[in-house]
Amino acid sequence: MAPFLAYEDKDPDTHRVPLVLVHGHPFDRTMWAPQLETFSADRRVVAPDLRGYGASPVTPAVPDFSGFARDIEALLDELKVESFVLAGLSMGGQIAMDCYRLFPERVRGLVLADTFPSAETPEGVRTRDAMADRLLAEGMGGYADEVLERMVAPYAPAGVKAHVHRMMTATAPEGAAAALRARARARRPGYDDLLPRVSVPALVVVGADDTFTPVSDALAMHMALPDSALHIIDGAAHMPNLERPDVFDQALAEFLARVDARQPSAAPPRP
Repeated sequence: MAPFLAYEDKDPDTHRVPLVLVHGHPFDRTMWAPQLETFSADRRVVAPDLRGYGASPVTPAVPDFSGFARDIEALLDELKVESFVLAGLSMGGQIAMDCYRLFPERVRGLVLADTFPSAETPEGVRTRDAMADRLLAEGMGGYADEVLERMVAPYAPAGVKAHVHRMMTATAPEGAAAALRARARARRPGYDDLLPRVSVPALVVVGADDTFTPVSDALAMHMALPDSALHIIDGAAHMPNLERPDVFDQALAEFLARVDARQPSAAPPRP
């Protein structure tokens, strides 16, 4: 059976732990281009387009937030990727946390970049619903123009800005709106209670100038996770993997080496 999601699968056929990369909103798997190039030299790297984004189908829309996690699980089943390090940025980090909630026995390490674990507030629900309505009515262009220099820092290289803007404007408004509604209306659980029960190593990364998910959010996650490292990346905002790929990749490489060195252990108990 053909996988439901579009994806990139770089497999050099080594024995290192595979790396699975989950993009944020409103992007696609090309946001991980530097990491696909860097890490596919010596380990399998899988980067899907989430449902409604990139080359993946827009419909049927996910009925709730866990639908994204189940899509990833089905893809990895199809690709026969049994266990892996799971990395997500922004909404992708929340999806990574939901994956750990649903199938922790498969996750060997967790990378949470520029994200936060708390459930949506009533104000956040209203904001996301209003933005979903706007995207359906107006398309992605105006939104992309407005938020570009929060997604990446105003001083980011022109090529990075162009890449991020291109991803946002290429996203189908229907897919972006469906994801916003799935994140709102009490359909995205909070993960604050989950983090202290994470039994695998974790890496928390954040851009020093991120205003969407500030350093304080990253610090709180780092303090809640039993076994985590925290990297604050100077000269970056919400997408340090693109803004400062050299620094981001160094932090990720050190983390992956640590996970590789661990002997396989018994599956963690389901939270």
